[in-house]
Formats: sequence, structure tokens, C-alpha cells
Amino acid sequence: MTTFKRISEVSCQWPSRPIGLIELIGGSYISIKPEVTYKRLISGFLQRNFAVHSWSYIPNFDHQLQANYAWKQFRQSRKILEKRVGLKPKLIKLGHSLGCKLHLLAPDGGSNCDGLVAISFNNFNANKSIPLLRKMSQKLNFQTEFSPSPTETLNLIREHYQQKNNLLIKFKNDNLDQNDLLLKSLMERPSDKSKIISIDGNHLTPVSLGIKEKLLKSNFHTSLKYEKIDLIIDQVTHWKI
Repeated sequence: MTTFKRISEVSCQWPSRPIGLIELIGGSYISIKPEVTYKRLISGFLQRNFAVHSWSYIPNFDHQLQANYAWKQFRQSRKILEKRVGLKPKLIKLGHSLGCKLHLLAPDGGSNCDGLVAISFNNFNANKSIPLLRKMSQKLNFQTEFSPSPTETLNLIREHYQQKNNLLIKFKNDNLDQNDLLLKSLMERPSDKSKIISIDGNHLTPVSLGIKEKLLKSNFHTSLKYEKIDLIIDQVTHWKI
């Protein structure tokens, strides 16, 4: 039996005796209700007896502020779970797309978890991430950028991110993935243990299909998508850290 509880902007789903905890931050604009948009992924972790805390947010330009906010809310939710089960379960942070960046910018530098899984890390600048912004900035002659910028983000990872155990997952048909750049920055730190794997899929493979998913249960393509999501779950839950 799974218990559902909302603590601030964190959706908490707990099996009765969790062996681990996944803290999930999803991608831009698909994480307003992550318990819905990542339903298949979350269900797989729950079936393997992992508790899942997923953060709900709407992205803005200040990624550092949002990273700090998410970290504080995850910490609050984790303390409640630990009190409930009477122990500290193994903690894995999991990010998808922009969610990877927000985990990497957490104020603890990743030191308070057992490892980070970065799926389809995305660190583009604002003009590329928001095409309309580029047109407006050119027309009105102003400049806007995320804080920290892509270059600043990679510098912060090299200089301040402390977690050595990082599993990077990229998809073979994903032109938005920047995990190769992330891996390069991670490996420039001493004693790094990061590794990268490539599997079939695209940038939206981890995301559930919602209503379409229900209507096309027996559809061959939906079945293949489920297999790819299950492969992600296996990689995370069997990760030796």
C-alpha cells in the first residue's frame, strides 16, 4: 500500500517500508504536477519499494533561487519520512532536463545524498530555450539570461559540486541532451566516479502520456515507451553506489 502526502510543493509517495528515496525534479513546464507527468516512472520506483518525492514548479530565470527552494522543501519532506519509518533510507536525487541543473545547484553541493541520476541534462541559454524571447530581445534590444548562465553553471559544478557518484543517462534520439558537457565538467574534479550510459529513446521518453496513454494501452509504441521507462528504473534501482 502506498501513502500519498503533499508537503508544500513536494508530492510524497511512500511504500510501507521503503528501502530508498528518490527526489525527483522534472523538466520545464511538465513539472507542474509531476505525480501525473512522471506517473509511470514514479510507479516503477514505488513497485521496487522506493519512496518518491517529486517537486512541483514553474520555471523562471533565477535557477539558483529555485534550486535552493527545492532543496529546502526536499529536506523538510525527507525529515518527515525519516521520522515516519524510523531510519534514513538511501537517497538518490533524480533530475530530468532542467531538473538536473536544479539538483546540481543545490546549496549542499550534493553532499547529503548517495548519488545523482541526470537524465537528458539541459543547460541551454535563455534565447535557445525560449524562442519567443530571442525574437522579443532582438526587436526591443534587451538581453535576458538564466541565473546562473550555462557557462557559470558548468563552472559552479567544477568548483562547488561535491557528489562523486553521478549516473548520466542520455537517449540516442535526443538533440536537447547535454550530458557529454556535464560529464566533462564532472570529470575535471578530483576522485570523480561519474559514468554515462546511452539508451534508446528521446528527450520525452521519461514522461508519461496522460490521457493518450490510457486510450492507447495496447498500442505497440506505448508498449515500447514503457519498456524504455522500465529500463531507466532498472538502471537507477540497481546502481551500485
